[in-house]
Amino acid sequence: MCGIGMTGSNCTGLGLNSTRTGAIFDPLHFLARDRHSERFPASTPPANTMSETSPVAAPVIRDATDTDFREIQAIYAHHVLTGVASFEETPPSVEDLQQRRAAVLSHGLPYIVATVDGKVAGYAYATLYRPRVAYRHTIEDSIYIDEACRGRGVGRALLAALIARCEQGPWRQMIAVIADGGRGGSLSLHRDAGFELVGTLKAVGFKQGRWLDSTLMQRALGAGSDTLPADAHAHANDD
Repeated sequence: MCGIGMTGSNCTGLGLNSTRTGAIFDPLHFLARDRHSERFPASTPPANTMSETSPVAAPVIRDATDTDFREIQAIYAHHVLTGVASFEETPPSVEDLQQRRAAVLSHGLPYIVATVDGKVAGYAYATLYRPRVAYRHTIEDSIYIDEACRGRGVGRALLAALIARCEQGPWRQMIAVIADGGRGGSLSLHRDAGFELVGTLKAVGFKQGRWLDSTLMQRALGAGSDTLPADAHAHANDD
């Protein structure tokens, strides 16, 4: 699932450029259809909202490392305890999250962070959508952003980088599972990245004393369903 901005550490960045293995990745170009940015709720802007004239640093997008996980755990724990973006109710430990990352990496999928001034402002990763073999070309994204970095483009930068990384692999569809109608901005974030609304599962979760819906969105990766996957050709050659 996806959570856009729920923690309270300091962030001063605006997400436009990111780097990986020395290359410059421009999410603004990659998401050329973007017409909207993540916005602060008008009635409750974060205390450290910066003026339009204040200089801001662009976040750096890179692979997560073991040393990032205390900050990652703090971001995710706040989502778990105060929001509904995650359907977990007990925050996992640093060690638990590191084990989850190891499972992600074992499938060749990315687990990335956005940093601003050396601090983790958010993180994202992809997992297999379902474990059964016929789902092997479909994955699900997860994004969690520090509350203080909300509205600075960090989520867009992470999602753009995640899509680009996943398009380098064999995966053809990406699914977003968004709780509670995407009230934190997840619906618009994914829509601007080319996701389409698929449907809503009604009242499939119960947390914080109320029933919660899950909204499903979907985006093709690379050739999508226009061509057969590479392993289909391999199987045909075996025959």
